[in-house]
Amino acid sequence: MDQPTPKELGYYFPAEFAKHEATWLSWPHKEASWPGKIEAIYPSYVQFIKEVSHGERVCINVNDEAMKSFAIAHLQKENVDLSKVEFYFHPTNDAWCRDHGPAFLINPNAAQKKIIVDWRYNAWGNKYPPFDLDDVIPTLIGKELKLPVFYPDIVMEGGSVEFNGKGTILTSRACLLNPNRNPQLDQLQIEKYLCDYYGAEQILWIDDGIVGDDTDGHIDDTVRFVNEDTVVAVVEEDQQDENYELLQHNLAQLKKMRLLNGKLLNIIELPMPEKVVYEEQRLPASYANFYIANHAVIVPVFNCKKDEVALRIIQEAFPERQVTGIDSTDIIWGLGSFHCMSQQEPAVIG
Repeated sequence: MDQPTPKELGYYFPAEFAKHEATWLSWPHKEASWPGKIEAIYPSYVQFIKEVSHGERVCINVNDEAMKSFAIAHLQKENVDLSKVEFYFHPTNDAWCRDHGPAFLINPNAAQKKIIVDWRYNAWGNKYPPFDLDDVIPTLIGKELKLPVFYPDIVMEGGSVEFNGKGTILTSRACLLNPNRNPQLDQLQIEKYLCDYYGAEQILWIDDGIVGDDTDGHIDDTVRFVNEDTVVAVVEEDQQDENYELLQHNLAQLKKMRLLNGKLLNIIELPMPEKVVYEEQRLPASYANFYIANHAVIVPVFNCKKDEVALRIIQEAFPERQVTGIDSTDIIWGLGSFHCMSQQEPAVIG
């Protein structure tokens, strides 16, 4: 007898803007992800932890006692309240917890109110081996928290999917239909997995991601839900920029989409930052890679004149939360930012 799916058992993946119990991170330690400048990322990373910790616990995967001590020294330097931080000895290959971390689903009416889904993880199409340690992180966290773990047995990354908490998932064809993920599955089969294991009813697809994104087009750099019927969508204002056409194309697709209740999406346009290039490589800098914490929204900023405009637009979209920009010009050299590095654990209310 096949195990029932999370959806059949009444579980669903809440929106990021729903209340969190905690935020999960994997402490950055892979120098190859930030060649020549891993030390430079820690001040911004610790500032991110400090902001999140004002409103929820922060759980950090570390490899060993030495890494824990190293992390604590950085946190103490910035006066982070260590009573809000918990460390778990879960060795990782890299820092991108959005993609290798657990997907927490809830069902407030079940005896077991929270479960974990452990998707397979292959470092964005086998680009950055080894990834064997990252692939088992959700199961280790499930054991630690004594939560049941479900195994869809297909490749999926948290940054490739965006949720409104009311049955709708947004994703991109460039990523989920890429042959380096699940070449044996077509779009309809992937939709069924997403609905069954995230507890959703509807999958909405845009085509593309931004230039420089090594994940093949994660949605968390382009379109984000800010409430159940509103998204922010990044647009490029410079018509000569290589992101201009593809983001206009995504925007046209979004304007035709309808939610389960028949409503069109409310769309807030968010500018792209000025081009960020390091060592002749265009980096996937995007203000959409913000993280929605319980009391705050933490936005990557890039020391350019668009920063203030983006922060104002995001603040208007989140009137109940404090929007804070943190410099991401060093972190983005790793080809991701604050959303890519974090995974929320939802609170169960009711």
